[in-house]
Amino acid sequence: MFWSGVQSLDQAQQITMMIAVEDVLAALRAVQDPELGRDLVSLNMVTGVEIREDNVRVAVNLTTPACPLQTDIEQQCRQALLSLPGVNQVEVRFTATVTAATFPNQQNLLPDVKNILAVGSVKGGVGKTTVAVNLAIALGMAGAKVGLLDADVYGPDVPIMMGDRSAPKVAEHRLTPLERHGVRFISLGSLIPEDAPVIWRGPMVHTALRQLFRDVAWGPLDYLVVDLPPGTGDAALSLTQLVPLAGVVLVTTPQRASVHVVVKALSMFKNAGVPILGIVENMSYFICPRCGTRTDIFAHGGGEQAAVNLGIPFLGNIPLDPLLRIGGDRGEPIVINEPASPLAAAFLDMAAKVAARISVLNAQPALAGSSPTAMVPTSAQGIV
Repeated sequence: MFWSGVQSLDQAQQITMMIAVEDVLAALRAVQDPELGRDLVSLNMVTGVEIREDNVRVAVNLTTPACPLQTDIEQQCRQALLSLPGVNQVEVRFTATVTAATFPNQQNLLPDVKNILAVGSVKGGVGKTTVAVNLAIALGMAGAKVGLLDADVYGPDVPIMMGDRSAPKVAEHRLTPLERHGVRFISLGSLIPEDAPVIWRGPMVHTALRQLFRDVAWGPLDYLVVDLPPGTGDAALSLTQLVPLAGVVLVTTPQRASVHVVVKALSMFKNAGVPILGIVENMSYFICPRCGTRTDIFAHGGGEQAAVNLGIPFLGNIPLDPLLRIGGDRGEPIVINEPASPLAAAFLDMAAKVAARISVLNAQPALAGSSPTAMVPTSAQGIV
């Protein structure tokens, strides 16, 4: 059975006199988390050590189950430990605990939700909801607990894409989110008649959003993805005032007219103190299913170039593909309907980058307040 930790150095020495736990820790101090720039030991990511003859097992707790660098960390751990005299076998086991964004000066309507992230765009029709839905499901597929809030009050399409248009139930005066594809979700589209228009002014939008946060029994979540309406108007502004945001993902298409207005959204969220997680370029290109020819229908590379110019992460290209539309109309998003496709891989990669970016942002306050040596355990008792 794999240990959850080692209680004392003496106990470890009873198992083997050749390899000590302190030797294992010293070797792992050479392994850095590439995103955080600190070694695994000082970050308290090494949660267990087991030594049996020439076999060393270590447990490493990542900051997100969607960590894109897990393979790199595992290889570094193996190399570091196999360099120790007497070690011939190494096993690295991973767990994950999603870190929570901290906002000491802002009221939080959802204390059980670790991270709230928005998906937004300035222009409509760029595939923002498609990105939000597949991002939420991809995070859930990685092992996180995920919710999806459809805040696009004027065009709530999430129920269609999630494949469930039923009305949520009420329990103890709160709405119970619907759940499909491993994601809890709520939408105004599930609460009003399908053909009813929403004709609301700003104060009504603010009130509706507040209720969707406060009066829904979300339960504990690692991530709550919020699909915003297009633009920088009432809904986006209300969101920044109602809940602390871990960050925002901006969606654009490659053409100049779409990329140009991304700067407006960037400015609005930055002025509100919201971190920018990155830019997604949707409808990047089209591959003809018959001849395989690539066509850049909406120009090429505008989103990626904008990310470079603005100094923010680029989260990836999503091609224009009929499978996206077909899956969305059927309520079977591409990461569910075609999980082995390049399209699904693009969304899974995007989810990993978003999760990693949030982990880095969440760690910054703690890293700023400690030195690299302050957290290094001096004995096996420092591992928990």
